[in-house]
Amino acid sequence: MSAIQVSRALWNRRRADLESDEVLAQLIDRGEIEVWREIYRLASGDAPEAVRLRARIVQICRKVPVGFPHLFLAAMVHLGERLDPYPEVAVESEDDGPSRQTDPQPGVVR
Repeated sequence: MSAIQVSRALWNRRRADLESDEVLAQLIDRGEIEVWREIYRLASGDAPEAVRLRARIVQICRKVPVGFPHLFLAAMVHLGERLDPYPEVAVESEDDGPSRQTDPQPGVVR
């Protein structure tokens, strides 16, 4: 049985459906390291499914406030995705829900 199928991150799900952006976001946000490794493995390679998964991970990390968005974005760059060096990511705001986190000096390479 895969780490994804038994992940405690999916405590409120009947099954681990990676086609669901909600499930994937939940695994990225709350998954164990073994789950993250399995997601990375599934996103590796040139198969259409892997390419699509990488694109979905990038979109989730940019739009949904998850725990370590830059970790996943860096992993996707390592797998071949082209991203800005300091991409915007969603962050949780106490006042009004998710917001965008931006670099104070966009385009500046540090």
